[in-house]
Amino acid sequence: MKPGIYSVICQLILFLPMIIVNNSMAQTKVEGLLYLTKKPVSVEIMNGKIVRVNQIEKLSDEKHPVYIAPGLIDTQVNGFAGVSFCFGGGQLSQEGILKATSELWKKGVTTYLPTLTTNSREVMLRNFALLAATKNNKDLHGSIVGYHLEGPYISPIDGYRGAHPIKYVHNPDWKEFSELYEASGRSIRTITLAPELDGAMEFIRKCRELGVIVAIGHHNANKAIVDEAVMNGAAISTHLGNGCANTINRHLNPLWPQLANDQLMASIICDGFHLRDEEIAVFYKVKGPDKTIIVSDVTSFATLPPGIYKNDDGESIELTKEGMLILPVQNVLYGSASPISRGVARIMKITGCSLGEAIQMSSTNPAKLYGLNDRGSIAPGKRADLILFEVGDSDLVIRKTYIEGKMVYEKRD
Repeated sequence: MKPGIYSVICQLILFLPMIIVNNSMAQTKVEGLLYLTKKPVSVEIMNGKIVRVNQIEKLSDEKHPVYIAPGLIDTQVNGFAGVSFCFGGGQLSQEGILKATSELWKKGVTTYLPTLTTNSREVMLRNFALLAATKNNKDLHGSIVGYHLEGPYISPIDGYRGAHPIKYVHNPDWKEFSELYEASGRSIRTITLAPELDGAMEFIRKCRELGVIVAIGHHNANKAIVDEAVMNGAAISTHLGNGCANTINRHLNPLWPQLANDQLMASIICDGFHLRDEEIAVFYKVKGPDKTIIVSDVTSFATLPPGIYKNDDGESIELTKEGMLILPVQNVLYGSASPISRGVARIMKITGCSLGEAIQMSSTNPAKLYGLNDRGSIAPGKRADLILFEVGDSDLVIRKTYIEGKMVYEKRD
């Protein structure tokens, strides 16, 4: 054998594994009507990332056109499909976390913050630790990027407190929060608190230094306190218009100061029960698509049949046939039973905003606020977290969900 031929064969043998690996990472193309322009595009994916977005003449399947958008990002998920992140009694499990996540994929949610609401220190420590142990499970594909702690540092007043159990509500406690933060694997990304409580301003400053986004909610703060909270680092109102007393003063109430502060973003629940259509319309006109984030506040009761259920304290929770979730003992809402996809469809119908603006409020804005720089839009270099969908009258009809370029859900007709 000639030396030259021998050299070539040796080089081929050396590079053969690399060729095999590259072939196993075959490029994927996903087509749809781009949510921003409604023009047909082909999104090219390699190794879980978007590498190219090309405008094309027409879709391969023109008979069944679908929109393509970045996956939805829900920053307030208390639970889903029978799985609660909040309940105690050892009910939360790794299997449950995986189940809730895969069920959320079916609704177009590719990234979310499991939300723990007011509970005992023991329950919160246990659930945060379990979430932290599961967060990097490869089967989750990075869908969980951190956690939202809603309470226990909220108003103890009925109405403003909402459905949070009074026995666990108290003033901000940095030592307690630090323990929870460590138990979470230092992954609490946001906390909702009432800024009028003793010690709240110092607590807000410490959270800002730690990189935790502070939201104000379940509070009865006046304008001076709201403005001071924002000056100290508060960035957003949690479910504006909710976590509020049923009867308020027409002038002196916590809604006007939050709407008036241009630096404060607002998250809103658009499930058809938490806010009336005219409230959503007004909030949107004031804050606009750049300062609004759509959240679901969805609970473990989502996808369950109507009926009477029990919470941690043995209180009755009613899920009506219309989909409303009620805590009858206080006559207040008990979170939502609808996914964020419903809110996306409804805000378009109510405000007349574009699909691009609706996706901005449910994907791009939360990604920006929470520092999720690798997702929230369709552009080269971003994670290939994509949804293909149609817009229904009251919800998005998700056809396919991709996470890191892998199809994790396909709707079967």
